[in-house]
Amino acid sequence: MKSILVTAFLALPLLAQSDKDANAAKELRESANVLDEIMGAKDNSIPTNLLAKARCVGIVPNLKRAGFIVGAKYGKGAIVCRTSTGSMGWSAPEMIRIEGGSVGFQIGAGETDVVFLVMNESGERNLLKDKFTLGAEGSIMAGPVGRSADAQTDAAMHAEVLGYSRSRGVFAGVALNGATLRPDSGDNHALYGRDVTPQEILHGDVKAPADAEPLYTALNRYAGTSRTGGDR
Repeated sequence: MKSILVTAFLALPLLAQSDKDANAAKELRESANVLDEIMGAKDNSIPTNLLAKARCVGIVPNLKRAGFIVGAKYGKGAIVCRTSTGSMGWSAPEMIRIEGGSVGFQIGAGETDVVFLVMNESGERNLLKDKFTLGAEGSIMAGPVGRSADAQTDAAMHAEVLGYSRSRGVFAGVALNGATLRPDSGDNHALYGRDVTPQEILHGDVKAPADAEPLYTALNRYAGTSRTGGDR
């Protein structure tokens, strides 16, 4: 009996690691699904010309929210950046957390899919911080929606980050003001087998896991493989 208990005790860290591996893989799959579903709306989706210009793309499936207009919010997802050394033109995914802030004028509890585009070098540098507050440390605005958004594109390109959300089937641009982004150190360690920095991940110094392939496929379907935004 004692040996069984010892074996079970020693196995606990392995089980916990396995759970984190599964969570990270699930978030990557769900991120790919969210992008496919949003872009499948065609005339009510993220303009492909903005996706093609984005330096980085972040997706947070199933952001939990509660409260009246302003309340508690928490979610986990992934972000990738353009790189010439990464997989299929993108860096390895950095697993992230998003907390707090305003995610649209939504009443009550529920879940929201969040997508944000980082449009320039300044916004990309902010992602390398231990904590980045949207709207406080860089300009952010609601992203224009649909193919008819061309008239708004020039104005949108002056923002560091463009935000979008989908809740209960309704897709719209949202500013995400006050939301904080930070690396999910536990999920990143589980995904890469060691402690890694945002710089290593987003600058192409870390090999992407196989679980990220569906996300790359979705990104390149709509955003292309060549970065057309500002210079790095």
